[in-house]
Amino acid sequence: MASASIRPAAVAGFFYPDDPRVLQTQVAEMLALALPPESSATPKVLVVPHAGYIYSGPVAATAYTLLERIRHRISRVVVIGPAHRMAVRGFVLPAAQAFATPLGEIPLSRADWLAMQARPDVAINDTPHADEHCLEVQLPFLQSVLDKFEIVPILVGDAPAEAVAALLDDLWGGNETLILISSDLSHYTPYERARQTDRATVGQILRGAPPLNHDQACGATVLNGIMLLAARRGLEAQLLDLRNSGDTAGDRSSVVGYSSLAFSEPAAHAGKLTH
Repeated sequence: MASASIRPAAVAGFFYPDDPRVLQTQVAEMLALALPPESSATPKVLVVPHAGYIYSGPVAATAYTLLERIRHRISRVVVIGPAHRMAVRGFVLPAAQAFATPLGEIPLSRADWLAMQARPDVAINDTPHADEHCLEVQLPFLQSVLDKFEIVPILVGDAPAEAVAALLDDLWGGNETLILISSDLSHYTPYERARQTDRATVGQILRGAPPLNHDQACGATVLNGIMLLAARRGLEAQLLDLRNSGDTAGDRSSVVGYSSLAFSEPAAHAGKLTH
């Protein structure tokens, strides 16, 4: 039955360690070494990358450090990102009712899982989720920086930005809810070209100026939606970290770009990054 099913870890041992002790140690080290945020803003939305931990983990960790001080408050995380393994229309939830990692199982929000099925653009299908990495790699970080929480795991395919904005608006919740967007930036370009391209892409996000295209970010569909919704809700985007695999893993001949960003209430900002 769907209510008892568990989506097992698919990329443990590949994108991140499958030994729980090694995984805990690696995540803790990345969090400890993360660049300290230059703002005391409390994020409502985080944008984080989703490659293997040796590549994008340090950049993702910069965002996750913001959650440690509000770990007791967050009990619901909407985790949303692009479907990489197969083409999908609209939005896809799994039939499974929990996701497993080497650090344990995380339950889905059953109420949200049921409520979202009323939307005509939401499908229930385990297949796109089975081997997908973009949501899974976020879970050990969340398990390390939060206490007890549920997730709403959503894969996005062909969907207009307005539909993304409407979906996230429905799931917005209150202070207990975090929206976590999984996206990398440019893919497989030389180091200097990636730096220029990714700076321009981040500039668009900070200005709230969609549309992005999928050459700029694999999660462009979700990012375009959150830019619309952030403008309507009065949130400001803030850059936390911007690097690429040439910075983290060494090879600069062909790199993938990574950023971490936060969207927060303006009144919560003590300052704004100018990277």
